[in-house]
Amino acid sequence: MMADCAKTGVTRAFLDLPHGQIHLRMARPAGAASGLPVVLLHQSPGSAKQLEGHLAAFARAGRMAYAPDTPGNGDSDPLPQEVPTIADLAAAQYDAICQLIPQGRFDLYGSHTGASIAMEIAIAHPDRVASLTIDGMGLYSPELQADMLANYAREIAPDAEATHLMKVWHFCRDQFLFWPYYNRVAAGRLPNGVPETEEFHDFVVEVLKAMRTYHRSYRAAFRHPKRDRLPLISVPVVLACSGSDMLAGYADELRRLVPHAVMAELPAWGTPDYAANAVARILDALPAPKVAA
Repeated sequence: MMADCAKTGVTRAFLDLPHGQIHLRMARPAGAASGLPVVLLHQSPGSAKQLEGHLAAFARAGRMAYAPDTPGNGDSDPLPQEVPTIADLAAAQYDAICQLIPQGRFDLYGSHTGASIAMEIAIAHPDRVASLTIDGMGLYSPELQADMLANYAREIAPDAEATHLMKVWHFCRDQFLFWPYYNRVAAGRLPNGVPETEEFHDFVVEVLKAMRTYHRSYRAAFRHPKRDRLPLISVPVVLACSGSDMLAGYADELRRLVPHAVMAELPAWGTPDYAANAVARILDALPAPKVAA
């Protein structure tokens, strides 16, 4: 689902924050903006590179689009906390957003971990967030939550035999094959396949960059009390999810917790022009277009 940055018009930059730097990707519309800017927050693991196709699609639709790497992921510096919360990550991302969009409202999109971060930004700043799109969110049972905290986002350190390289490669690969990825049995098999080699390599490289700290935001998302927080969202919400998403089974409960939300069914992962079609469906579900300030 990654795109070629050179072919999409996506550019990159760094922002200075009190804790360090935030790296981001952005895409500008070819002409005057025809709607509010949109901010996209990526899933774990990896970085905003996996959203380059989305950025380009929003830009083609006339939106200025930004996607920062979560602190401790991709090329963004980690927060100083060894055990950050989603609220900590949301505060840092909002500081970055305020540098990019100093005033006015913006639409906000988040996928998986990014959805939890985006949700907290929307709860804290309903005066600035015009809409929130949640693209996949896990509402785990206490048993699965404990299991994933213990086994999912393990700490990986470099070693002299370079086994860390294979650990990251297989960790990334098996996320496309099993759920959870360490449940490597027939009952845990996912219907999806591994992306094409070039795309998968790019994904692995993004995870390797932040190998020492990627687990912090992951574990924050697993600990986050989503069921308690979701009813606090007051802005318009789009609940978007692909049937290919391993978190699709939580869609009905999400809708009960956010009854004012509208649904957007996304295409199957890996289909041609996935990002363009997914963004088109999200835009169709958003409130009526607004002229940027």
